[in-house]
Amino acid sequence: MRRPKRPTRLTRVNDHVRLRLDIAYDGTDFAGWAPQSGQRTVAGVLDDALTTVFRTPMRLRAAGRTDTGVHATGQVVHVDVPPAALPNAYPRSSRAGESEFEPLVRRLGRFLPADVRVLDIARAPAGFDARFSALRRHYTYRLSVAPYGVRPQQARYVTAWPRPLDVDAMAAASRELLGLHDFAGFCRHRPNATTIRDLQRLQWSRDGDLITAHVTADAFCWSMVRSLVGALLAVGEHRRPVSWCAELLSATSRSSDFAAAPAHGLTLERVDYPPDDQLEARNLITRDLRTR
Repeated sequence: MRRPKRPTRLTRVNDHVRLRLDIAYDGTDFAGWAPQSGQRTVAGVLDDALTTVFRTPMRLRAAGRTDTGVHATGQVVHVDVPPAALPNAYPRSSRAGESEFEPLVRRLGRFLPADVRVLDIARAPAGFDARFSALRRHYTYRLSVAPYGVRPQQARYVTAWPRPLDVDAMAAASRELLGLHDFAGFCRHRPNATTIRDLQRLQWSRDGDLITAHVTADAFCWSMVRSLVGALLAVGEHRRPVSWCAELLSATSRSSDFAAAPAHGLTLERVDYPPDDQLEARNLITRDLRTR
């Protein structure tokens, strides 16, 4: 059977072909996304698999670098492949009706461990950058207030919370945090990184004993989502008033008055991008560093 037909026009970046990959992973046994010497990381495992397939060193760039123990169902990354290495992605034979990179997705499924999957691969449109082209990132944080904790099948993805929570109070405090603010009081320090973010959604829902936070922003600084949830849990337990979280927006460094929520309750669900003809413009906007 013939190989999939290859388009005549390539998405090239500095003489490389840029591919977009959609990724899912269980972060439990990873030391976060970013490669670290001597540590098992999501990017490290994926880089190794792609290097094996393409027979040349590969390095992924992600929409967001998740922390140790954080999960993803909708991470987006890009990788730049030398044109000479691209044929290594194609099998000697293919199945009828397959898309161009479906054989590669299937092949990576054999190379990769069970806790990380490449869901889809496509040629990136001109101007696409997984990080700098993104409009917003969507996260969820899940907690259980059931008296027994969390069902075993959910224990890796839901945080057991041993005390009652006032979801209405948490929702009221959350509304005061929406908008463009400096979230330094909710972020771990990273040199030369801005902490000014546009928090677009911070809503809570409850289904029986399961409580879920839905958090969306144009971008997040280091540990921001877990810190927001941790501060709001203090409000939900009535240890702090509803107005307290908004007061933290005036802080110039991470507050020590609360603990970040445990990592395993957090999942990166989705990343949004603009239409293809607006990718370049979005890149420029995102790279323009915000200042306080």
